[in-house]
Amino acid sequence: MGGAGFTLGQLATTLKGTVDGDAARVVTGVASLEAAGPEHIAFVADARYRQTALTSRAGAFLAADDVEGLPAPIIRCREPRLMLIELLHLFHPAASFAPGVDASARVAPDARVHSTATVGALAVVESGAVIGAHVRLHPLVYVGSGAEIGEDSVLHPHAVVREGVRVGRRVIVHAGAVLGADGFGYAWDGSAYRKIPQVGSVVIEDDVEIGANATIDRGTLGPTIVRRGVKIDNLVMVAHNVEIGEDTVIAAQTGISGSCRVGKGVVLGGQVGIGDHVSVGDGAMLTSQAGVVSDVAAGAKLAGLYGRPLMEFQRIWIAEAQLPDMVRRLRALERRLEELTKGE
Repeated sequence: MGGAGFTLGQLATTLKGTVDGDAARVVTGVASLEAAGPEHIAFVADARYRQTALTSRAGAFLAADDVEGLPAPIIRCREPRLMLIELLHLFHPAASFAPGVDASARVAPDARVHSTATVGALAVVESGAVIGAHVRLHPLVYVGSGAEIGEDSVLHPHAVVREGVRVGRRVIVHAGAVLGADGFGYAWDGSAYRKIPQVGSVVIEDDVEIGANATIDRGTLGPTIVRRGVKIDNLVMVAHNVEIGEDTVIAAQTGISGSCRVGKGVVLGGQVGIGDHVSVGDGAMLTSQAGVVSDVAAGAKLAGLYGRPLMEFQRIWIAEAQLPDMVRRLRALERRLEELTKGE
């Protein structure tokens, strides 16, 4: 496949789906339901978006089997969200980069840069660092002394990997992220705060993605560890000696305090706050702005400032909306009671 576009038949074969409609129709790109034109294929996540799809100008749709009556041919598949990923890769293949070190980059003589790696303009690779096969260091990346970047990883502009940090394979570090800054550790000596040397490291395992301007601090003694498959959004703070379990997802502006343990498959919504030395069990979910200062059981679903169980938080939230009416009714009852008790 290639050229200016793909027929729906070609796409269906690649996506292991079926075509409902004209398989010979050609599309040249992917677009949202609102922005799509006749040359585009648009994604219908589920039946909730059918009404929007009915007014779309898209030339074709990618949808699940239960979405009916759309105004253009449909590629149907069991997992449309996963197939959307494949579709986007087809129309937007990753850019290729020529291996080599830009003339303006600074690479220490004893650093090891694989012959297939790319080191961009003004990037810095310090003494003893190791850059693996097919790594892409965008311009202005900094890799500290003794740090290791595993094969097929990508560091975007202004990413900082401090000394001794280990980054696994197929890791993506977005612009401005800092891995291995000092942990926030001080002791009061009676007249001033004295800095506790942070001599640990950071270990990022394979297939992790770290968002723009996220920060992951080095441990005081041992490492801060981010396990395989973790996805971290922009502006997330991970403090020293934290360990995050496999396949956990962390949304923007979340803060995880020092020495916490976050289990496997945990979901942390935006602006979640976790106090120090707290354990969050496997599969737990904390909704946006939840705050917890004590351990969270595996599979628990918490919400709200004080990390209440989700159903309890929802009942409180609903009750809060009824408070003005409750107050009016209470005052009316008080007045009625006062009238009934007059003269007693």
